Amino acid sequence: MSYKIVIDSCGELLEEWKGKPQFESIPLTLYVDGYEIVDDETFDQADFLRRVAQSDTYPKSACPSPQSYRDSFDSDADHIYGITLSAELSGSYNSAMTGRQMALEDHPEKQIHVFNSRSASIGQTLIGLKIQECEEKGLPFEEIVSTVEAYIDSQITYFVLESLEALRKNGRLSRVKAFVATALKIKPVMQSTPEGNICQIDQARGINRALERMAEHIAKNTVNPQNRILAISHCNCPQRAEMVSQMLNEKLHPVRTIVVDTAGVSSLYASDGGIIVVI
Repeated sequence: MSYKIVIDSCGELLEEWKGKPQFESIPLTLYVDGYEIVDDETFDQADFLRRVAQSDTYPKSACPSPQSYRDSFDSDADHIYGITLSAELSGSYNSAMTGRQMALEDHPEKQIHVFNSRSASIGQTLIGLKIQECEEKGLPFEEIVSTVEAYIDSQITYFVLESLEALRKNGRLSRVKAFVATALKIKPVMQSTPEGNICQIDQARGINRALERMAEHIAKNTVNPQNRILAISHCNCPQRAEMVSQMLNEKLHPVRTIVVDTAGVSSLYASDGGIIVVI
């Protein structure tokens, strides 16, 4: 059976996927003070971060249109999958579901499923890897869908941000709390909720200590880590990502470790210096 995996651009495409017909990235669009940035292979992270640092407002994003998803789902593949960032954070999932319905109206025989990642960034990438694994085992479509949905249920996304401005500007942190945390160099440790929203689970003074606390939470909460893939995405801080990778590999001994730099939408959420971890 042939397959196709369509991931919105909040999820990073692995280098090994690029150029292969089984994988496609659907770009979101970013806006910084009215300046439009398409989150595709032309995305310039350094320019984006510079514009965000100079702006007094929070960057906005626009999800892909239903038609763009419909066009991507119009494939000769036997099995077609969409993976979107959390429906709690974006309209991408609803757009993909509408695009799916449009595709099925024209081709009711198609097997198409859209996964709400309830995550973002590298979490979406891991879901793509799970689908690929199931497809290469030759599992039937319905079993792949149920297996991957169960995998999503088991995922927790963790992150630590260098700057709290992104959380403040998008209304997830009060101005007073952000100011106090910045003045005291307090960094929150955040994680995803089962519904796909975000919550604070810990905090520490200084970024390195916060990353250590995050690693402690991950080690405590991860079941059978030796059977899982550790995935880390970072926004413009490869050395910090490598430090986190070493800490977690010493604690967890995963089967594989993936480290990537964030693309556009992930850079928006993580901000300069942010670290995202999923296992």
